[in-house]
Amino acid sequence: MSPQGGQYLNKAAVFSSLGAARLSQLALGCSVVAMVSHSAGYSGGSYGVFCMAVWCACFGMTTVVFFLDATRLHACLPVSWDNLTVAFAALATLMYVCDSLGGYPVYFVRAECPYGGCEVRNFRIAVTVCSIAGSLAYGAEVILSRAKPGRVVGYMATVSGLLKVVQGFVACIIFGALANGTEYSRHVATIYCVVVYAVCFAMTTVVVILTVSGRTGCLKLPFDRFVVVYTLLAVLLYLSASVVWPVFCFDRKYGSPERPSSCPRGRCPWDSKVVVAVFSFVNLALYVADLVYSQRIRFVTQQPRV
Repeated sequence: MSPQGGQYLNKAAVFSSLGAARLSQLALGCSVVAMVSHSAGYSGGSYGVFCMAVWCACFGMTTVVFFLDATRLHACLPVSWDNLTVAFAALATLMYVCDSLGGYPVYFVRAECPYGGCEVRNFRIAVTVCSIAGSLAYGAEVILSRAKPGRVVGYMATVSGLLKVVQGFVACIIFGALANGTEYSRHVATIYCVVVYAVCFAMTTVVVILTVSGRTGCLKLPFDRFVVVYTLLAVLLYLSASVVWPVFCFDRKYGSPERPSSCPRGRCPWDSKVVVAVFSFVNLALYVADLVYSQRIRFVTQQPRV
């Protein structure tokens, strides 16, 4: 005899702290997309299109996550559900923060009213506020899902797993700056740095994909050993790149220690080189923290399905 229909639904998906966080994400994401589409606008450059794409993608993915969790259909998917949801929440937090602080308000919000009146400006301010609130809602899910003492969770819910998401995000910022005319192909040493960034990003992506897909057991090397060895290698590679890149970009023998006065803002190779240098040190610090923390955690490669 089949169970009652109500048992197919997961009440905790709504009536819990995690459910409240996801409902807030849906409400705020819907509000942002609606206001941008209605009056706030996002035209005028690639920055607006990028922000709108982030909001739409996060809203769509959150809708899928909420539906699958509420109906328990995620048990039919060949993935590690807990690892997938916390990795997505961490990435969405970073993307929302990027939109809320460095994207939409910088290029679209002005103190003065445009020619069409203050309505558009007010809508853009409201979009920024809702986007900031959305980043807090996704951050709340990360906090609620992350590893706590005495609780068995997936790897992505640990500090080491969350750092993997941040490392990949920072690498994407580096690649964006490299694509903005850094002239890295002028020296073999800077090409080496780009190879370092690409290799570390690829390996981080592999770790995340294996964890989210629940395929960590397919490695011939134990997963915990693999992660530690890879992280140590990434620390050494980033350490070398963090030294080589500034030397070959800002030393007078190879580059310029000062910003050229004739360099246009927004498309200046020197500015992009600074961004790469700064975020190289950021990722180096993240990999060092990852290496230190990875010595203290207990890896769980498989979890019971709920």
